[in-house]
Amino acid sequence: MTAPFTTASGSEIRVRFCPSPTGTPHVGLIRTALFNWAYARHTGGKLVFRIEDTDAARDSEESYAQILDGLRWLRLDWDEGVDAGGEHGPYRQSERTAIYDDVIAKLKASGHVYESFVTPEEMEARNKAAGRDPKQGYDNHERDLSDDERQAFRDQGREPALRLRVPDRDLSFDDLVRGEITFKQGTFPDFVVVRPNGKPLYTFTNPVDDALMGITHVLRGEDLLSSTPRQIALYEALYEIGLASAIPVFGHLPYVMGEGNKKLSKRDPEANLFHHRDAGMIPEGLVNYLALLGWSIGADRDVFSIDEMVAAFDVTDVNPNPARFDHKKAEAINGDHIRLLDASDFRSRLLPYLTDLVADPPTAEQTEVLTKAAPLVQERMQLLGEAPAMLGFLFTADADLVVEDDALASLKGDTGAVLTAGISALEQLEDWRTEAIEGALRTALIDDLGLKPRVAFGPLRVGVSGRRISPPLFESMEILGKESTLTRLRALAAR
Repeated sequence: MTAPFTTASGSEIRVRFCPSPTGTPHVGLIRTALFNWAYARHTGGKLVFRIEDTDAARDSEESYAQILDGLRWLRLDWDEGVDAGGEHGPYRQSERTAIYDDVIAKLKASGHVYESFVTPEEMEARNKAAGRDPKQGYDNHERDLSDDERQAFRDQGREPALRLRVPDRDLSFDDLVRGEITFKQGTFPDFVVVRPNGKPLYTFTNPVDDALMGITHVLRGEDLLSSTPRQIALYEALYEIGLASAIPVFGHLPYVMGEGNKKLSKRDPEANLFHHRDAGMIPEGLVNYLALLGWSIGADRDVFSIDEMVAAFDVTDVNPNPARFDHKKAEAINGDHIRLLDASDFRSRLLPYLTDLVADPPTAEQTEVLTKAAPLVQERMQLLGEAPAMLGFLFTADADLVVEDDALASLKGDTGAVLTAGISALEQLEDWRTEAIEGALRTALIDDLGLKPRVAFGPLRVGVSGRRISPPLFESMEILGKESTLTRLRALAAR
């Protein structure tokens, strides 16, 4: 009897996120986690988080900690798994050896797996002799070895791998993203599930964990699509021995592409989740952008909250075509989310990016300056990492202000005359507030000298901030205070 596919829906749905802890979290991996999370939250189902850490040569505790850090930073929680517990633990594959040994024993007893002694060289020779492509792979010829033949291999000192006996028929499934997919008989031969050293392979441990943890929907990257018939074959065996109640439904998510329409490599900076955090992406902005890598909330809408995503998300709406990571669009969406933050929240999120300028915790004076200055840059910022360049001049001693070369090069006209007139107007000013500062300078430079605003205010901006582009000039002067403003303008005039 063929195993049925699950019909689970609503709160019966159980999805999983099961990364291997190798290297820094990749945005494609986190996009997969996000889609699983959103589907679980949308349906009222459960998200199981487990770690596939059986590759001792590549796995690391550092990478494991980074995956946890990344998920928590993005506020993607899980219902069951590592650090959360649950009835299906342990949730790290390295701690599940006894479970796998038990399943292997049951599959051997039922005849679903068999011993395989063939070497790659012998496999190639068999294919050549049969007129097949030498690289075609295994031809299932060891399925019915006799006990004597097996013993003869053992007498040669060979240790067997274990292979799963796959069904002799086409295997079809309805992919939630890609529709009906059929793998023809013969395109997926009996495959190794346990190495000769007794260690089970990913193609065994992954479906076994899914079955024992009651996973109903497997949402994963399309790079794993070719392994799906093997997973289904193993599921059928687990069903027949009573360890699986049904085969899960699969949905294969599109590749995330980088520049030049190549798959986003781990070596690409934008592949690194923490590269984006370090640059100043906020969780709301990055989650929003990652959601757009294969999904859309609406035809003309790119900016939405995570709650809006949960309300709208259905994996059947995911586009099967590859999605390109567009750095500029990601930053623009992040800027939109920065502008949605309330003032105090925004101010507190700036602090980790101002550690070279502001004490930890900030002094009362620094807090006052930041409270006044933050609203000036919130409307102009796309990344929190822009904060030091935008706000640094407000936390710098007058004598330490560096006037950048490109700022000096931007000055046009008679800078000396502009600075002299500006200084004179400000020296006479008693009301040191934005409106009064702007009024005095407009009168002195635009009305009296007949200058255009850019020519009039450019030298003042450079003198006050040291930069060609800064937060609004008059507000910046008010925050700096009269003494600092005049000291800086005089220093530029004296150059």
